[in-house]
Amino acid sequence: MIKIAFYDTRSYDKDSFCSENEKFGFEIDYFDFKLTEKTAFTAKNFDAVCVFVNDTVDSSVLKILKECGVRLVVLRCAGFNNVDMSAASSFGIKIVRVPAYSPHAVAEHALALLMSLTRHIPQAYLRTKTQNFSIEGLTGRDLFGLTAGIFGTGKIGRIMAGLLKGLGMKIICYDPYPDEKWAEEEGFSYVDVPTIFKESDVLSFHCPLTPETRHIANHDTMKTMKSDAVIINTGRGALIDTKALVHALKHKHIGGAALDVYEEESAFFFNDHSTEVITDDVLARLLTFPNVLITGHQAFLTTTALSNIAEVSLQNVKDFAENKELKNEVKIL
Repeated sequence: MIKIAFYDTRSYDKDSFCSENEKFGFEIDYFDFKLTEKTAFTAKNFDAVCVFVNDTVDSSVLKILKECGVRLVVLRCAGFNNVDMSAASSFGIKIVRVPAYSPHAVAEHALALLMSLTRHIPQAYLRTKTQNFSIEGLTGRDLFGLTAGIFGTGKIGRIMAGLLKGLGMKIICYDPYPDEKWAEEEGFSYVDVPTIFKESDVLSFHCPLTPETRHIANHDTMKTMKSDAVIINTGRGALIDTKALVHALKHKHIGGAALDVYEEESAFFFNDHSTEVITDDVLARLLTFPNVLITGHQAFLTTTALSNIAEVSLQNVKDFAENKELKNEVKIL
């Protein structure tokens, strides 16, 4: 019997994994706290741990997991920038992930953010809830005919490109590994980094966080953008230098931003801080801008995605238990 310690559990996690586990029969203990150096000892006598984006899987944690007998770390997400891969390899701990759970869920949320931002839907909703039906200050803009920049053309980026094409937008793309055949078939074009920042009316990020993409949106790149351009980020928070974003918004170098991720989100996202003072001055400043829309890392949160995450995660464990090839293993290149 494989035993799994499940960290940072939310009700939707437990519901989807309990339902899916009926097919697998693993023994799962659900913990509501995050995996950290202080909590890692709770994994004693477990074969695997299941973690999410804001759990800590650094060298110190992995050392403790090794001492506890853990042989497998199951990421119920696509990203793995919170894992020290070198340390995992040295401790002989396998890392598996869910490379694609529902790219449509993330792309559709990015589109929802874009439409809500450009048409001032949150402000309009709050007004009408208080019987204020004035439309002063709610003037939006047509997306038809504008240029959308897709930064990263993996599965999510391609779906987003298709959605925006359906709105009648011109699509330009950036990817270090361009698929010219796909772009030609769709009528899109690949451009370099300076061009996608300069020409985009809407710039949507759908790429992994790497040393090359970290803070790719910074003082220099955002200063070249159109003054009414908007940034959409459902990728990784640290793709954007948030202090530089505040500066760009304050000095009207760009027209707005809609974010589902934030580079310091682990201290706040997925928890209720409504009765507390936000101590992160950058996040607090962002929340004051009327042309900024922030959601709490919920782009993945659909019933389809949750079901897929649970199924793939538990199949990863089953393959490990049966000594089969781990097709979703993360390895050091």
